[in-house]
Formats: sequence, structure tokens, C-alpha cells
Amino acid sequence: MNRAARRPGARGAALLAAMLTVTLVASFAAAALWQQWRGVTIEAAERARVQAAWILIGALDWSRLILHEDARAGGGDHLAEPWAVPLEEARLSTFLAAQDGHAQDVAGTDTADAFLSGRIVDLQSRLNLASLVVGGTVQPSVHAQFARLFAQLGLPGPQLDALEQALVRATAPEPAQAGQAALMPQQLEQLAWLGVSAANIALLAPYVTVLPERAPVNLNTAPPEVLQAAIEGLDRAGAEMLATAREARPFRSLDDVRALLRRDAALSPTDLSVGSSYFEVHGRLRLEGATVRERSLVYRLGTQVSTLWRTRAAGPDPLDAPPTMAREIRP
Repeated sequence: MNRAARRPGARGAALLAAMLTVTLVASFAAAALWQQWRGVTIEAAERARVQAAWILIGALDWSRLILHEDARAGGGDHLAEPWAVPLEEARLSTFLAAQDGHAQDVAGTDTADAFLSGRIVDLQSRLNLASLVVGGTVQPSVHAQFARLFAQLGLPGPQLDALEQALVRATAPEPAQAGQAALMPQQLEQLAWLGVSAANIALLAPYVTVLPERAPVNLNTAPPEVLQAAIEGLDRAGAEMLATAREARPFRSLDDVRALLRRDAALSPTDLSVGSSYFEVHGRLRLEGATVRERSLVYRLGTQVSTLWRTRAAGPDPLDAPPTMAREIRP
């Protein structure tokens, strides 16, 4: 009788043990499945990252080749040359779709869903902060250019004075006192190190750059705002006239500019030119739902084109909304 009375309790304990066992097995199975899914996701993300890096490196090499061939052709640098034509977004497989005159099936490859776009920007089409302060000394002619640009943009003169003082501290040959040293920016968004607000950086971005050394403004590629700031005594109408004239016939020398201005303009070859050595290469890749952007500074000396630095980021274009990026140094 006692044994029969204990049977329902024993059955309940066995059922509870069975349920606990099933729960444990299900938990372990779910954990194993999650670990497997996580591993697959990480592997896919790493594969996409490596693929994007190689594709963007290839795009940079292609841009360097274009600049190399442009140097071999000689002459000045202007906006009618092949390097100045932007690459609109296109499926990467279209670049690989023909081989020996026959179409090649690439629909099943990893490039089928990869879209590439990019452009090359002449950085000497802008005023250069490295020309403003050299060796800790403000250059009067370049100061006048920046003052004219600040006036066009509605920025007060004291902001230019404060920027120059910060650049003097950053470029002075003698070491500054402890706690007063400023880092010299190498990219425009890094002007925040010198106390320039994000709004002012965005306002200056189309017209100002930071190069490793003093470099003249290229009158063949500078926008009218920069032309008006770069040439003393030039008004807006004159700047628009120069921009229109160079479309029909790019300037071959500063003498061509003087002839158009019809006056003995003070065009110093130290501050002004019709050619360029510094270019910025922008690449944008959409791959597997992610967007990767790369920005590189390249320097051309003769026909040799070298990469000085390269940054890579996901999301917005660095020129539109500068993100925090890890900087890579390239020799």
C-alpha cells in the first residue's frame, strides 16, 4: 500500500527530471547554434572587409596610373583632363565582364553585388594652410589670400588671427612650453585640434586644404571663390570670367592669365600656378549591404606618383561629415 502510494510522486520526479534534461539539451543546442551563427557572421564580415580593402587598393592604383599617364602627356593640369572625370557608381563586375573580346559570366562571383565609385580632386585648387605659416612665420601674401576668402565666407578676421597663432605654435622650429604645444593638422577635419568649430570646418572645406608643404594654387582648377581670394584686386565678375575662359582654353602659363586680366597683375609663381602635384583620391564601395569609403593623398613628382596617407571609414563621406577615423601611414 505504501509502495503504491509512492508511485505518483516518483513518476512526478521522473517527469520533472526529464523536463530539466530536455531544457538543458535545448539550452546547449541553442548556445551551440548561436556560436555557430556568430562565427559565420564574423567570418562573412571579415571576408567583406578584406575584399573591400583589396578593391579600394586596386582603385587607388588605377587612379595613380591615370595621374602617371597625365604627367607623361605634359602640360598644365585642368578640369578637362581624364583624371578630373568622376567615376559614377557602377557594378564592379562590369569592369570584368569582357576578356579577349568575349563576355565573361561573373554573375555568380563576389563582385556581382559590389558597386564602385570615386573621383580625383586637385588639392591645389584650394588655399593651403601649410602655405599660410611656414617655419612659424605667417606669410603676408598668403595671409591676404585667406583674409579675402574669410571675408567672402562671412567669417570674422579675429578667427583667422586665432588660426594663424595656433599654426605658428604648431610649426615653430623652437619647442613650445610644456602644455602649450599644438599638433599640426594633416587633414582639414583636424583643424578642430586648433579650436576651429565643426561648422567653420564644413564652411571652409570646399576652399581650404592642408598639404605637407607650401604649394601654389592652380588657377586652372580653382573655383571662382578661390580665384577671387588668390588674385589680389580680382572681383567676382573677374573670377567668373577666368573660370569661363579656361573652359574653352586652359591656361598654359601665368602669362595667359595676365593677358586675360589686361593689367599688370602681380601673379607670383610661389603662390599661383597652372599645374598641380597634390591630389586627393576618393573611393566608395558598396558590398553586401555595407558602404566603405577611402580617401588618399597622393603626390606626383614628374611621372612618379606616391601615396602619402590613406584613411578608410564606413558611412558618410568624410568631406560631408568627418567621422573619427584611424589614420594609416603609407610610405
